[in-house]
Amino acid sequence: MSTLVLIGVGAFFIALAPLLKFWAAGKIIAAPANQFSISRLEAKGAQYFSKQDLKVLTADLDIIVTTRGDVKDATSERVVWDEATVVNDVTNKRPQIDLSDRRSAFDRYTGVGLNCCGVNVGKAPVTLEGQIYLFPFGVEKKTYKVFNSSAEKAFDARFVREDTVNGLPVYVFEQDVPPTKTQTLTAPASVLNMTEKGDVQVDRWYDGKTTFWVEPTTGAPVKQEQQRHEVLKTADGVERSPAFVATAKMTEATVADLVKTAEAGKSQVNLLRNVIPLVLLIVGVALVLAGVVLGRRPSSATTGN
Repeated sequence: MSTLVLIGVGAFFIALAPLLKFWAAGKIIAAPANQFSISRLEAKGAQYFSKQDLKVLTADLDIIVTTRGDVKDATSERVVWDEATVVNDVTNKRPQIDLSDRRSAFDRYTGVGLNCCGVNVGKAPVTLEGQIYLFPFGVEKKTYKVFNSSAEKAFDARFVREDTVNGLPVYVFEQDVPPTKTQTLTAPASVLNMTEKGDVQVDRWYDGKTTFWVEPTTGAPVKQEQQRHEVLKTADGVERSPAFVATAKMTEATVADLVKTAEAGKSQVNLLRNVIPLVLLIVGVALVLAGVVLGRRPSSATTGN
């Protein structure tokens, strides 16, 4: 290989190393368009208003969340994920006591919500803001806005501490949602222990706290806990009945799967941002030095008599 070729290739590798580390890696590492996952949560001793029984029941709940990417609406800059949640009453052996769904679009690199592609909560149009599903790559110890699908708004998720989940270092964020009216409906006054006859109008109010355990390199949550407090209030502001009160926690199997995925993503980020750029830099410097040394050697034409 000639001197100029060695120096040229070496210089190219040296220039490519920081480009890959500081720019290209951020464009290569992205949320998948073809996402498919099933997460399970458990809520022990939950309370919910049973429409079938017209009373509040206490039960252990099994919550299944299925998330699927809509590939046809994805682009190089965004992904679109559809989510369906099924709540089953394990104690009373009642499947599907609650069904919900949402459609979200977000920047595949930053995780920030985008308003396109028919985004909705329960088929009703919604305005997305803040982080959706994922935190940004390279999570910082600061406050992020995170979208809450129950309140249909974004609220602060504050960094509170460092922790480990199954040996994986994580950052912990907490989000408190203040009392927010989410629905207006009618219910028989009698089931709300009211003396009025017939149906009365009631508002459903939600407040809660969500805790996220986030792998900081990838921004992927690997564990989540949701404290939900939903009640029914009449127009006078009096709380008449619990609607859904529970603390839902991801199962150990779900957490293990999320940790495994986050570890793989973290390794990929480290490979693209650290290992490969370092190798390119070392090889580039070696090639340049080899070219310089080769250029200083006398040619065979000048060594003879």
